[in-house]
Amino acid sequence: MKAIVHAGMSGLKGLIYKDVIDKQPGFDEVKVRLKTAGLNHRDLFLMADRTNEDAPLIMGSDGAGRIEAVGEGVTHLTVGTDVIIYPCLGWGVIHDVPTVPAIVGGPSDGTFAESIIIPAQNAFSKPNYLTWEEAGVLPLSALTAYRALFTRGRLKQGEHILIPGIGGGVATYAMLMASAVGARVSVTSRSETKRQAALAHGADHAFDSHSDWKKSMKGETVDLILDSIGPATFQQYFDIIKPNGRIVTFGASSGDRMEIAIRSIFYPQISIIGTSMGSSEEFIAMLQFMELHSIRPIIDSVYPLQDTLQAFQRMQQGEQSGNIGIRID
Repeated sequence: MKAIVHAGMSGLKGLIYKDVIDKQPGFDEVKVRLKTAGLNHRDLFLMADRTNEDAPLIMGSDGAGRIEAVGEGVTHLTVGTDVIIYPCLGWGVIHDVPTVPAIVGGPSDGTFAESIIIPAQNAFSKPNYLTWEEAGVLPLSALTAYRALFTRGRLKQGEHILIPGIGGGVATYAMLMASAVGARVSVTSRSETKRQAALAHGADHAFDSHSDWKKSMKGETVDLILDSIGPATFQQYFDIIKPNGRIVTFGASSGDRMEIAIRSIFYPQISIIGTSMGSSEEFIAMLQFMELHSIRPIIDSVYPLQDTLQAFQRMQQGEQSGNIGIRID
């Protein structure tokens, strides 16, 4: 079968479109013939850290398709069932958090291929209201946003949330979900195009990331900040967060290390909360939430499998607004 494999060198230069051996499912596994897949920034970080000493890896954590074969012991799924893939491996219960979640597309082979073998418990019925392209880009970003907002961030109706760096998958899902529960949503971006797109999709307020945040917020403060940026913006959060506010962080696109004035945390009693991905319980809840509120992914663009490199180049340049998909079948 055809697949996008990363091998030989770090970064995007290690991506190869090639033939790989087509396998069959083992005990308690299913084989999914993939129709669509989706890109994540995680893929870029993973490729940047890999070297020529690492074994070849099929990239991709998001995907949807049709069950092509079932292994011994699988009774609840049948050949021909349309499924969406839960990407985290072995994380069933919300509060039973692994140290580092194992995930499809690293360490195990991923979804940028014509088919994939996954544990049967990682295959869930595809929501009927979603197209194949929408289902293929949904899993990891929407799951991360859902856990960050509701499990960790405890967002409630009427609260005010700030989402810096709007445009990527997680931030976009978070904006849609927060609006759906009746929160007030503010976003930032360096791009006027992305700010206008956010306003068109339900954000209440959008301002330039490089502006004076206190002035741009016009005296308003927020209950919750969803951070994926890290040191480049983190210090500004304390200018616009309410006492007893929460900062939920799930990324570090501007670096891993920073200095924080500790008094800015303990005097106003700010909570800084980490999160990453989510459990299968949350995946089910997220799918139900999306369908209840008729939330559909915002798709930036869709590329054929053989053009996955060009898709990643678009993501790397920060050009996308929403999810970038891969069409496989």
